[in-house]
Amino acid sequence: MIQLVSCGHNFVHSDGIRIDRSSGAGNYAFVLFRSKAEVVIDGTAYTVDNNAYILMQPSTPYMYRDLEKPFVNDWFHCEGTELGAYLQQLQLPLDRPAEAAYPASVSRGIMELQNVNWLGGPHRLEIIDLDLRSLLMKLANWRHLPPAQGNAGRYLHQLSEIRSELYRSPQTSYSLDELAASVNLSKSYFQHLYKDLFGCSVSSDMINSRLEYAKYLLDNSSLSIGGIAKMCGYENETHFMRQFKKFVSATPSGYRKRK
Repeated sequence: MIQLVSCGHNFVHSDGIRIDRSSGAGNYAFVLFRSKAEVVIDGTAYTVDNNAYILMQPSTPYMYRDLEKPFVNDWFHCEGTELGAYLQQLQLPLDRPAEAAYPASVSRGIMELQNVNWLGGPHRLEIIDLDLRSLLMKLANWRHLPPAQGNAGRYLHQLSEIRSELYRSPQTSYSLDELAASVNLSKSYFQHLYKDLFGCSVSSDMINSRLEYAKYLLDNSSLSIGGIAKMCGYENETHFMRQFKKFVSATPSGYRKRK
């Protein structure tokens, strides 16, 4: 089992910070830099920008300090007899800086670790073990995704976060204008980049996220069709039923009765 020693999410150091582990941390230490920093690992100095991370082995000496204020970071320390072999299997970079492909997702993962740790409960240790394994595996998986080509690559991280948000919050109504504005793009260019990166339009993902959630609710709840429509962000039940039939090739009631 992988155990969480300590963690911190969105730590803001208004006056800056210097962490010096001249003999290592004694456990595996992960730091997500959300501000520019100087990092020295076993005598080698690096300058890292925000959204870089380090994953340090227990006995590796390291130091990091702020290069801008306020300094913000997310971090956790973990240990376990299985951890070394697990990291070797994942082939994550150890004892050197690496770029976090999806920093917002990493940060949310650390926030969830912190919440689970604080809440406690009879299954806390098992949940933390699974969450740590999942977060580390995601970091490894993201390293093997092909880079986006051309101008789209500059916006891959931001647009991937938007896409994740669409699927996390299918009940929320987003306009194309506000999504484009959130990444400082025109609506037309935003739509072009989105389709170039993901092979589908923003509108298609909006619809798909709602219908996937609707199918989940139809399968796993006794809510009425109207109730499900509202939970999936539809103000009009008729519109929901028409869209469901068009894309799922069945009415909501028919889909629910198919088993």
